[in-house]
Amino acid sequence: MDLLNLMQGSVVLGLEVATTPLNLFYCFFGVLVGMFVGVLPGLGPLAAMSMLFPLTFGMDATSGLIMLAGIYYGTAYGGSTAAILLNVPGIASGAVSCIDGYPMAKQGRGGIALLLTTFSSFVGGSIGIILMMLFAPLIVQFARNFGAQEYFALILMGLVGASGMSSGSVLKSFSMIVLGLLFGTVGMDMYSGAYRLTLGVQELSEGIGIPVIAMGIFGVAEIIVSARIARFGKIDRVTFRSMIPTREDWRRSFWPTLRGTGFGSFFGALPGTGALVASFVSYAAEKRIAKDPTRFGKGAVEGICAPEAANNAADQTAFIPTLTLGIPGSATMALMLGVLLINGIAPGPRLFVDQPDMFWGLVMSFWIGNLILVFLNIPLIGLWVSVLRIPYHYLYPSILVFICIGVFSVSNSVFDIWLVIGFGALGYLMRQLNYPAAPMLLGFILGPLFEENFRRSMLLSRGDIMTFLERPISAAIIILTIIMLFAMLWGMRKRSDTNNPPTQTGS
Repeated sequence: MDLLNLMQGSVVLGLEVATTPLNLFYCFFGVLVGMFVGVLPGLGPLAAMSMLFPLTFGMDATSGLIMLAGIYYGTAYGGSTAAILLNVPGIASGAVSCIDGYPMAKQGRGGIALLLTTFSSFVGGSIGIILMMLFAPLIVQFARNFGAQEYFALILMGLVGASGMSSGSVLKSFSMIVLGLLFGTVGMDMYSGAYRLTLGVQELSEGIGIPVIAMGIFGVAEIIVSARIARFGKIDRVTFRSMIPTREDWRRSFWPTLRGTGFGSFFGALPGTGALVASFVSYAAEKRIAKDPTRFGKGAVEGICAPEAANNAADQTAFIPTLTLGIPGSATMALMLGVLLINGIAPGPRLFVDQPDMFWGLVMSFWIGNLILVFLNIPLIGLWVSVLRIPYHYLYPSILVFICIGVFSVSNSVFDIWLVIGFGALGYLMRQLNYPAAPMLLGFILGPLFEENFRRSMLLSRGDIMTFLERPISAAIIILTIIMLFAMLWGMRKRSDTNNPPTQTGS
C-alpha cells in the first residue's frame, strides 16, 4: 500500500512538471524534430541530438532531457515512413521494416502499413514506459547504498558492454573506447590541477566539450556519408482512405505487436543491444513461429508490427539503466547523461532521491510525447513525403551551417568549430575503416566518472586495489564483467573460425 501511494504521488509530481507550458513546448518540439530526422535517410537520432545538444545549455536540465528524449523516441516513429515508402530506412532499427513494408507499399497498401506501424509503435512505447515506472524505483532502492567502488565496477561493466555495441570487431570497439577515454582526460586534472594532453593549446585547458565531439563524429560525419546516398524509388501519394486496415490486418498485428514489445523491453534495458538488436530478433521470431513463413518479405503485416513495437519498447526501457544506475547502454543515452553532468547533477541512484521532480517529470513526458506522436504521425505523412523530395545538396549544407552556429554559441569559440571539423573528418575516416564511433563517445563521457570513482576508491582504501573485491556488490559486478568479456572474445573467435575454415591438404 505504501508503494502504491508513493507511485501515485510520484505520478502526480511528474505530471505537474511535464505539463508546464515550457516543458510541453520542448516535448512537442523534440518529437517533431525526431520525426523529421527519422524520415531523412541516414541522419538518425544521435546526429540530431548532437546538433541540438548546445540548446540544452540555456535550459533547465529537465527541459533539456525532455527535448532530447523526444528526439530520441520520435525518430522511431518517423523512421518507418522512409522505410515503407522508399525502401530506405530513416534509422538503423527501421531497416527491418523495409523487408515487408516496401512490398506492402508496392501493393498499394503503404497507408495501411504506416497506420499499423503507428499503432504498434504506440503500444510498444506505452508498455516500455509502464515497465520503467515499475522497475526503476525497485532498482534505485537496491542501489541507494552504492559507494565509489560499486560505481567504478558498474562503469567498467558499461565500458566492456560497449565493446559489443557494434556488429564488427570487438577489438575495434575496445580501441575506440580507449580513444574516448584519452579524449576525456584532456584538460585540467580534477585532483592535482595539472594540464594533461593539451599540447600547449590554451583552448584545451578546460577539456573538450561534449557537443564538440558528438556533433563532429556523428553530425558532420553522418552528413558526409548520407550526402552520398543516391535517391531512388517513386513516392506514391498516401490518402486517409488508403490507411484503413481490414479486420484481418488487425487480427494479424495484435500478437506480433505484444511479442515484439516483449523483445524490445528486454533488449532495451541491456547495455550494448537496444532497438536494432530487438527489431531483428523480433522479426526472426515472428518468421519462425509463422504457419506460412513464405509470406515474409512479400508484405506480411507481422513483419512490420513486431519490429516497430520492439524498437519503440527498447527506446523506452533503455532509460532504466541510464537513469537509475547512471550507466548508458548506448551513445544516445550517454548524451542524456551529458545534460545532467553539464548542469552539475550526478547521474545514478541519487538522481531518483535528490531530483524526483526531474525523474518523474521526464517519465510522464514520455506519455505526453507518445500521444503527440500518434496524433501527428498520420496527418503529417504528406509533409514527410514532401521532405523526402528535397534534393540532398540543398538540405545537408543547411544542416552543416546550423551545426557551426550551434557549436559556436556554446562558448563563442572559433577553435571549437575547427575541432568539430576535425572530429567530423575523424568520424568519416572511422566509418571508412569500419571503426564504430558510438563506443568512443561512451568512453569519452564515462571516462571522467570512471577515473573519479577509481581514484576516490583508492583514496578511501589507502591504495589497496583489493577494495573492489572485498565489497560483495562490486565484486559480483566485476565477476560478471569478466564473464561478459570472455563471452565476447569467445564469440569473436568462433566467428573467426567460421569465416576462415581450416584447409585440408591431400598427400
